[in-house]
Amino acid sequence: MPHTPSHLLAEGPRVGIRHFTYADGAEFTARARESKDLHHPWLFPPDSPRAYEAYAARLIEDRTKAGFLVCEKDADGTAGEASGGAIAGFVNINNIVEGGFLSGALGYGAFAHAAGRGLMREGLDLVVRYAFGPMRLHRLEINVQPGNAASIALARACGFHLEGFSPRMLHIDGAWRDHQRWAITAETVAPG
Repeated sequence: MPHTPSHLLAEGPRVGIRHFTYADGAEFTARARESKDLHHPWLFPPDSPRAYEAYAARLIEDRTKAGFLVCEKDADGTAGEASGGAIAGFVNINNIVEGGFLSGALGYGAFAHAAGRGLMREGLDLVVRYAFGPMRLHRLEINVQPGNAASIALARACGFHLEGFSPRMLHIDGAWRDHQRWAITAETVAPG
């Protein structure tokens, strides 16, 4: 069995996932700036040191959130360190509710250098398994604008099912946007 470096929470053949750190700011913001055209108008990750610090603080310190970096593995099988230049994307679980609900809402984004290579599918699968395993959640939801074909394709490829449509659900880029709601539960994910 391959050795998993202690900073990785889970790994697949090409990526590993780990939590955000403050030290990831320079690489994350550089990747966000390089990826503006890919993300617009769907997503606006932090692209300055100050914005990243506030963003990371919410993910690190708020128990209702969990942030994961999807890190591309190097040829030697290790996944990027904070300064390793291997952050392929991110997956965040927001609005984590415990008790009888045990759910969270996912948000994610690939960076331009990694887009279209299947790395985010592998990373999202790892986060889903981690959420249903160590985090002991029962349900995850993804809210996607109907025109965001790449995000819908990723949700579908990872086993999420369309549950419904919510008009004017989220305020993004200066307007209230319609969203499709995609979801998955622990019972629908094969053990792995």
